[in-house]
Amino acid sequence: MEDFRAFRIDKQNDKIVAEFQQLKIDDLTEGNVVVKVSYSTINYKDALAGTGAGSILRRYPLNGGIDLAGKVISSDDENFLPGSSVLVNGCGLSETIDGGYSEFARVANDCLVPIPDGMTEFEAMQIGTAGFTAALAIHRMEQNSQLPENGPVVVTGATGGVGSIAIDMLSGRGYEVAAVTGKATEESYLREIGATRILLRDQIELGSRPMEKAEWAGAIDNLGGEYLTWLTRTMKYGGNIASIGLAASPALKTTVIPFILRGVCLLGINSVDTPRALRLAVWSRIANDLRPQHLDRIGRQTIEFKQLPDYFQAYLDGKVTGRTVVRIG
Repeated sequence: MEDFRAFRIDKQNDKIVAEFQQLKIDDLTEGNVVVKVSYSTINYKDALAGTGAGSILRRYPLNGGIDLAGKVISSDDENFLPGSSVLVNGCGLSETIDGGYSEFARVANDCLVPIPDGMTEFEAMQIGTAGFTAALAIHRMEQNSQLPENGPVVVTGATGGVGSIAIDMLSGRGYEVAAVTGKATEESYLREIGATRILLRDQIELGSRPMEKAEWAGAIDNLGGEYLTWLTRTMKYGGNIASIGLAASPALKTTVIPFILRGVCLLGINSVDTPRALRLAVWSRIANDLRPQHLDRIGRQTIEFKQLPDYFQAYLDGKVTGRTVVRIG
């Protein structure tokens, strides 16, 4: 096989160096399935890794990209024959194994997910890790008795990839959805994808008591810090908070009182290490009852592979709305 192009991240003299390189299959981390990559995505973690702004990689060098979709070209697993359309999200991509910013990827068969019937490789990446994480959060919440009739669900970091798809999915399931955002200019976008109420982040009265007025039956939080604390204070009895991100802060300063007196449940959501059976179940739901209805609005941006490095800074600056798909192949 001829050389191919990859966006490679390395550490040299304690400094991150990320650039396009020409590689061979044997340069890639081990795996028993080779995939010709058609699309990847940009996520906040990708921007951290690709700029060195955060420590995401656990070994160097590695190709970036925590998502990929494409077609199998060689495999020793009869469940993934050449020509099969597959996706990979999480499973250590761009952390411990080479990621999706590469024209070819080599991965273990137990990381692969068959792209569901009726879904294209492009649509799979419009959804990607962000959509999978949103769906995993909703799945866990509903396993814990979350129902639309319980009351409104609030989503923080609402204009990001996880937040946007979470709003779409929740609305499609019949939930009343409130969106928390720092972007006043995006109110129409949030309403278009399913939010019925918009809260501007800097206008929220966060409170100071262990419990404030009970308002939310559930929450999907991308921020952490004082906003996650606020959610613990304002949940209704038996409410679920799915903790997904730490865009504001990794800290959580609260008391046990809401958890004891209101039965609040804090659910940690890890999309990287999701067991395979659960991963397949969640992707099945994404293709069915959790299928996003506004993908063209949310996955609004597609860029070419060569443009990739120019788009990271906007993610670090919090200036991106929705999802960005990267055309690799």
